[in-house]
Amino acid sequence: MPSQLHGSPPALGIGIVGGGQLALMLAEAAQEQGVALHLQTPGGVDPAVGLATTVLQAQIGDASATLELSRRCSAISFENEWVDLDALAPLAEAGVVFLPSLESLGPLVDKRQQRELLGRLSIPTPRWLPLNALGSAATFQPLAGLEPPSNPAAAANFFDSAVPWQVASPVPASAVAPAEGQPSQGEGGLPLGWSFPVVAKAIRGGYDGKGTLILRSTAELGRLLAQVDPALWILEEFVAFERELALVACRDRAGAVACYPLVETHQHHQVCNWVLAPAQASHGLEAMAHNMAASLLTALDYVGVLSIELFYGPAGLLINELAPRTHNSGHYSIEACSISQFAQQVRIVAGQPLQAPALTAAGALMVNLLGNDNGEAERAAALTTLATLPQATLHWYGKQGSALGRKLGHITVLLQATDPEERSREARQRLEDIRTIWPLPAHDWA
Repeated sequence: MPSQLHGSPPALGIGIVGGGQLALMLAEAAQEQGVALHLQTPGGVDPAVGLATTVLQAQIGDASATLELSRRCSAISFENEWVDLDALAPLAEAGVVFLPSLESLGPLVDKRQQRELLGRLSIPTPRWLPLNALGSAATFQPLAGLEPPSNPAAAANFFDSAVPWQVASPVPASAVAPAEGQPSQGEGGLPLGWSFPVVAKAIRGGYDGKGTLILRSTAELGRLLAQVDPALWILEEFVAFERELALVACRDRAGAVACYPLVETHQHHQVCNWVLAPAQASHGLEAMAHNMAASLLTALDYVGVLSIELFYGPAGLLINELAPRTHNSGHYSIEACSISQFAQQVRIVAGQPLQAPALTAAGALMVNLLGNDNGEAERAAALTTLATLPQATLHWYGKQGSALGRKLGHITVLLQATDPEERSREARQRLEDIRTIWPLPAHDWA
């Protein structure tokens, strides 16, 4: 029985699998709330280790260690989605409580399953298809024809560009298979109506641009097909978006749902550069994003924090990615909201009701501090200067190593302007000040 494994929730606290910067900020939030936090992580010097109540030094996928972790806590959550659900299933059957549940995580840890889920819920995404629908590198010269994907109703969505969010229709067969007398394919062997560039994504394990490739020609697509297992990748249309947006949402054990403000994000080489809260968006657009989030959380019976990355542009509001955890786009909430995304996750996993979040400042700018070309002495001087900026809070993760593009910390600046246009100008100036002190990497990184 679960009570034999866990004892009483108030005495035992919560468990977290993973020890990086997200776990660090969860541990900080747990300390503030007086909640014990027990950690499973492979590295003895991982960022969260110093703040955990106890630490099990073990690989993330070590189910026997997770079983031991369960004996120290009332429920277990995850720093990221790279978990072996099959290995953990026997623990769940034995009564170990995972939040989100393994059933909720199942459709979210695989990008193909994410797209299929969104298709079933009629929530819009970029048009997509499994990469193996194109065949193999040997036959891609380009293809003489294109077979329909195994799930054509979920393979692509079409929208009236005048409507920000419209329920998608099933894909017409003509989108993936030619009608008599028509050309057998689109540009370079792509489906009809598609053109380069296109985006290829590994269905598992990608983050910060890893596992995501922008393909600009038939030759690049052919090379990818020769180098990977196409069954483990999907292909998406490149979205000509106007802005990238993000939303952090949450749901507690009683089924209550709440959303943080919609924010605007900006990427540098597919790694988050900065986040501006709140995004300059109409009430209708924000309501659409909230409705998407509520539909997802309820359909999955999801308990915890869920993060949604969005494109907005001529095609309307499209979901780009789902992350079943706290997220870089929500870091601003530590200083700028009535409850942070991390405190919210701690509360929900500990069995408490969620608190409806609200902005406590006119706005906030979060800027990531990425590993750059500066030396150790230059970085130390820059951190000292950043810490003195007005209305700013510096977070340094204490990671070992500072490779180009690696997230080493972030800084959040509270903004003063209440007018959206003036707030954007204020944010641009503060961003320029921060990047003068801590520049982005001058070189690309792998």
